[in-house]
Amino acid sequence: MHSKVPPQNQTFSQDYAAFLFDMDGTLLNSIAVVERVWREWAVDNGIEPNAFLQRIHGMRASEVVRREAVPGLDVQAEADMLLQKEMDDVDGILQIPEAAAFLAKLPTGKWAIVTSAARALAERRLAAAGLTPPAIMICAEDVVNGKPDPEGYKKAAEKLGVSPERCVVFEDAPAGIQAGESMGATVVVINATHSHPIETPHLSIGGYSELDVSINDDGSLKLTGSKG
Repeated sequence: MHSKVPPQNQTFSQDYAAFLFDMDGTLLNSIAVVERVWREWAVDNGIEPNAFLQRIHGMRASEVVRREAVPGLDVQAEADMLLQKEMDDVDGILQIPEAAAFLAKLPTGKWAIVTSAARALAERRLAAAGLTPPAIMICAEDVVNGKPDPEGYKKAAEKLGVSPERCVVFEDAPAGIQAGESMGATVVVINATHSHPIETPHLSIGGYSELDVSINDDGSLKLTGSKG
């Protein structure tokens, strides 16, 4: 990945201004829904589904459809259809282990969600997983350029009034990891939904029970490894 990635132990030695979270695969597990909907779309459009499903995560639906360049398809119409299918299917959506407990430790105004999902879909999935949205949530319709472009994460940092370099980006997909790296943030990789954890120089965890957080006197945040 990025040549300037700090050693993992530096993740625990720094103070941070805010935490920025991806949603799917990072705070909740929606992989069953995503693969049901997108596998059907791939088969219907003559795309080999197994390899296809490995390259869709962390991207907006419109960008996936556009990239596949299936002749004759209306990109926005297909994206709208896929959104509706995903809205109608929340069966099997689960919280990433201890996500709610970890978020409950964070002060209001110190964290945000940055997701490639549309806002309506994000709100529906968070509710299905038992998670409360933060005050600031940057969704698919809030950016011109989706991940791996860092636009969404930069907008979240700006709305929180903090420097991007003083944020931790929590991600699970290569596109989001690249977005966090390119804006100079510290990245923590969540591998709870990976059948084979991705190779990464970043701190990688299987769930939030592996982390703890403390609030410094100046309001900054510090990550620690869980004592449990």
